[in-house]
Amino acid sequence: MKSIVLSLIFVAATVFTQAQNSLLSQKVSELKFYQLPYEYSALEPVIDALTVEIHYSRHHKAYFNNFMKLAAEMNYLEMTVGEVFSKASSYPAGVRNNGGGCYNHILYCEIIKPGNRKDISPALSNAITRDFGTIDNMIAQINDVALKRFGSGWAWLVVEGNGKLRVGSTSNQDNPLMDVSDFKGIPLIGIDIWEHAYYLKYQNKRGEYVKSFWSLINWEVVSALYDEAIRKQ
Repeated sequence: MKSIVLSLIFVAATVFTQAQNSLLSQKVSELKFYQLPYEYSALEPVIDALTVEIHYSRHHKAYFNNFMKLAAEMNYLEMTVGEVFSKASSYPAGVRNNGGGCYNHILYCEIIKPGNRKDISPALSNAITRDFGTIDNMIAQINDVALKRFGSGWAWLVVEGNGKLRVGSTSNQDNPLMDVSDFKGIPLIGIDIWEHAYYLKYQNKRGEYVKSFWSLINWEVVSALYDEAIRKQ
């Protein structure tokens, strides 16, 4: 399985989740633009090729370029991504918007894959049952926060420090790893609810996009993210 270092660097033949810690330890000066591991058309019919192309080659690339440009101006080139996130409140909004835009989109691209995998690990399945009752209840809660988020942002499933799963949302490109977020945890699922993620196909029907999104989830990747997060505790 192709995957990425969460430091925004694509590393072939590496399991995505094995590199979860690497994002936080990677120096900003060493970052390279993430390479999309599938064709633009691979997510059709749920997400059309033009949306994927624009989302990746324009929006995601702009976040990366801006984050790197700001790095020199704001003197965080030799800091790690984790350090930047942990001190996001001390930087202008552009730093967290663009840094978050890089990280958030990498997670998004990695958990949705062609040929949706439906196998959830026993550990994640048990945690979902413990914290939500059923997977349908969990999905309903994530969909609910996605629809209630006013304007642009993200809907998340995270693992909190106590090992519990929690659902929440953040605005713009904030994420639960940042000190500015009142919703914190290690992300397992992030649904992009900016209009650029769905408007060409779904127009203003965010609910249809969010509902359809689940048919693309690669539960193997999400399960591995959960296992790695638990091992770190």
